[in-house]
Amino acid sequence: MTVVEPNSYMTYQPFLPEAAAGNLEPRHVVVPLRRVLNGCRVVSGSVTGINHAQRVAHIAPNQGAPHELRYDVLVGCPGSVARTLPIPGLAELGIGFKSVAEAIHIRNKVIERMDAAASSTDPQLRRRALTFVFIGGGFAGIEAIAELEDMARDACKFYPELSPSDMRWVMVEASGRVLPEVSPAMGLYTLKQLEHRGIEMKINTRVKSLVDGHVVLDSGEEFDAETIIWTAGVKAHPLLANTDLPLDDRGRIKATAFLQVDGVEQAWTAGDCAAVPDLTKGEGSTTGPSAQHAVRQAKVLADNILADLRGEPIAPYEHKYAGSVASLGLHKGVADVYGMKLRGWPAWLMHRTYHLSRVPTFNRKARVLADWTLSLFFRREIVSLGAFADPRASFREAASPPATPTSAAQVSAAPEPVLSGKPAGRVETNGSSGPTRKSPAPARTVGPAKASGGTSVA
Repeated sequence: MTVVEPNSYMTYQPFLPEAAAGNLEPRHVVVPLRRVLNGCRVVSGSVTGINHAQRVAHIAPNQGAPHELRYDVLVGCPGSVARTLPIPGLAELGIGFKSVAEAIHIRNKVIERMDAAASSTDPQLRRRALTFVFIGGGFAGIEAIAELEDMARDACKFYPELSPSDMRWVMVEASGRVLPEVSPAMGLYTLKQLEHRGIEMKINTRVKSLVDGHVVLDSGEEFDAETIIWTAGVKAHPLLANTDLPLDDRGRIKATAFLQVDGVEQAWTAGDCAAVPDLTKGEGSTTGPSAQHAVRQAKVLADNILADLRGEPIAPYEHKYAGSVASLGLHKGVADVYGMKLRGWPAWLMHRTYHLSRVPTFNRKARVLADWTLSLFFRREIVSLGAFADPRASFREAASPPATPTSAAQVSAAPEPVLSGKPAGRVETNGSSGPTRKSPAPARTVGPAKASGGTSVA
């Protein structure tokens, strides 16, 4: 068996909000593939195309030349990617919330912006730095804004210059409610709880522009922000467009209730990328893109592949929606499970208990439980490790040739360069012995585009 995956680990995404808030160590929300997939070959790379008629997958490894991989049985589970919209400025400033790297980056940026605001007396800079915008009111968006606001509120105790009222947290949701996965009553409760904490919940509102951090809403409201997190849904992985597998109108693989690719031999699928019929609902319904379905589909799929290879009958996938749980920060939550509705501390405890039971491997369960236990006695860390984004920046600056000393008078007397008929701008000086030297631009790496998600071939 061969597993093709850009990352050498699986991310347990329900724990990303807690990792971003500092409740969990980021390494404890991922599971190393090579450690748990005994007997499997793991290829660190991306599948760029599939020709199932020829039983060939086109592989682009993270390093090295692309090559072809031949197989007998295909299990296509590349998952989903963020569903974006053509909003001006979104691609330049937006941050997703589907990976550990994004969760760490958001945490670092929130603390970094608090550091910047606490060190400045400029009211406009402080207001812009302390404005955090989340777009999308599903599970990912609600848990992310709730956990990070809770973390930042707690961190204010260590910033004498700041108070929670200085921060502005904004949630923008295009539909008429948040958490559509739970009952309307629980969604309304979540809305009221977040508003009570000072989070601005802008329902039935769309974002028109984000250019240069200037947020423009269709309600006419405008404001500036430096942190914009996009959590407005997912779509099937774009890899599927480069295959000969049948797709539905949403770009998902057409599947049968037995998790076989519809009308295709020796091809199976499951998860967010698959349009699996939901046997508990009416005709035409498909299962939603949630971990609740994906985890259960994986088990049925594995059993069906083994049964099919042995010539035994296979079973359909059928699971009635059990409910949902969501964390709204430390000791706060909401749960709607089997018709039982819980709020506050009991719901938060149910949320942690459920996900602790679902995270793979005993090793990760023990580490997550240890993190939670230690957090009962120690405060969360408030350190921004922003240098992770470009760890070589300081070394490049130290290794670059020193600038030639030039007096301020010489700089001011020098002719102003002109490019394309427009002044290119003067060199800024530090007012003393010479010009302020700008750091070299970060090195850029050019290579083949990499897609996220994994596909197994056997």
